[in-house]
Amino acid sequence: MRAPMVRRSRACSAATFLLEQRDKSGIRGRSAANGPNGSLDSRWLLLASPGLFCLRQVPRAAEPSDRSSSEPSQQSKSSLLYLPPASSVLSKTSGAETKPQKPTAFLPLPLPGAAQLLHLRPGMAALSRAASCLTRRPQMQPSRLQAARAMASSLFGHVEPAPKDPILGVTEAFLADPSPDKVNVGVGAYRDDNGKPLVLDCVREAERRIAGNLNMEYLPMGGSIKTIEESLKLAYGEDSEHIKDKRIAAVQALSGTGACRLFADFQKRFLPDSQIYIPTPTWSNHHNIWRDAQVPQKTFTYYHPETRGLDFAGLMNDIKNAPDGSFFLLHACAHNPTGVDPTEEQWREISHQFKVKKHFPFFDMAYQGFASGDPERDAKAIRIFLEDGHQIGCAQSYAKNMGLYGQRVGCLSILCEDEMQAVSVKSQLQQIARPMYSNPPVHGALVVSIILSDPELKSLWLKEVKGMADRIIGMRTALKENLEKLGSSLSWEHITNQIGMFCYSGMTPEQVDRLTNEFHIYMTRNGRISMAGVTTGNVAYLANAIHEVTK
Repeated sequence: MRAPMVRRSRACSAATFLLEQRDKSGIRGRSAANGPNGSLDSRWLLLASPGLFCLRQVPRAAEPSDRSSSEPSQQSKSSLLYLPPASSVLSKTSGAETKPQKPTAFLPLPLPGAAQLLHLRPGMAALSRAASCLTRRPQMQPSRLQAARAMASSLFGHVEPAPKDPILGVTEAFLADPSPDKVNVGVGAYRDDNGKPLVLDCVREAERRIAGNLNMEYLPMGGSIKTIEESLKLAYGEDSEHIKDKRIAAVQALSGTGACRLFADFQKRFLPDSQIYIPTPTWSNHHNIWRDAQVPQKTFTYYHPETRGLDFAGLMNDIKNAPDGSFFLLHACAHNPTGVDPTEEQWREISHQFKVKKHFPFFDMAYQGFASGDPERDAKAIRIFLEDGHQIGCAQSYAKNMGLYGQRVGCLSILCEDEMQAVSVKSQLQQIARPMYSNPPVHGALVVSIILSDPELKSLWLKEVKGMADRIIGMRTALKENLEKLGSSLSWEHITNQIGMFCYSGMTPEQVDRLTNEFHIYMTRNGRISMAGVTTGNVAYLANAIHEVTK
């Protein structure tokens, strides 16, 4: 098939139109129609298969004959164009309508002036555009780009819409609900007691210092050195020997998600035969991250549905039965989604068994400071493993504990055997980051480094992060007390036994659906309640609704 071409015709206003389909062998089909001012009528034959069409405009005195000819007559004008087929168009010949072959998707030509021909039946819309092209369009040559777009539309025709994210879908449904009583306890972001997002005062002050004083040049591939230094002190301790010995390979990452993904890719590249053990349940994106990095996954026991607490026996059994040298993903504190953390003594037993089995612990620490209000206490699990001589990996995020959700600031660190190994590992992490995003964003990194390196601002941050944690702890107590006052026969001790942003309520998907349909309360269907969405203004309403669907 030769390349499509459109030429403008200077035909007279009263005319006969002739449609011809052309291929390498010449004219394959022809049909003619008369109409006032060059309009088309139902005698047109619209061929369904895509191809080159010749729309010929000739004076009425020169009616086309039925003989086949590959060349137009001397007294006619003709133009070649590519007519994109439409599935809604029917071929009409001798009064009988037949459905055309399944059309191929092609990019429609943007043809103005078709409005004057819209009196035609809908099935002739494509021909209307074609006729309009001859009378109104200037000379044009469809470019290679148009051809590429036409091809692309069929290349990606098989792509199906991705399933909605279960958490983001909850927010969309909440926003669409007009009820004045609606409550959103699905979002994983802090809200103040008025249900509003909060920007910390320490963050505002850091931004004030940045504005007009610092440039926005590219950071190195590894990110802000100052942000990394302060992050390591927060995770490993102010006086960490590992930091002094330069044994830690660390890079700034795109929050906790980016840190996990960098590590997953590092694991796949340099330990291709390894796999990752992920707790059941876990944050749903953990599975996505290691899946897309093509690291095989296995799960280990964590949550006990009957007690709504930790299944410590099952956890220890899975650690013992895993092959020596396995990789395990551990939540450092405020386990998401359950809010269930091991005790300090249990962490020590876990660390001991890891040492016996030579397992590698990778900690995801998204809630340091936000869980208990004390960053040192929330890093206790990591410190225990360090005391026991483990090499570890750690993903840090400043989304929750500084409210920098949209800034995407985090840190990935890997404790190595010595300084030389740390240099090599860091260089490889940077190489992995290079084709992903080249280098991390600067603004959030500046905010973090200013807050953590300034004693006054760091003190303010510690006060504010404790205030956020204390409000959530207070809402846990209020929700439990309200449920008990309503005379619920169920035990709600787990609400206050759990810690962090989320409460794993134990409600079934059907009960959650009732909360949404009857009470306009929105949460994920696994029963996870974001305690950040609970306020003094809605806690009684929430408790009553939970009581109604669980009694």
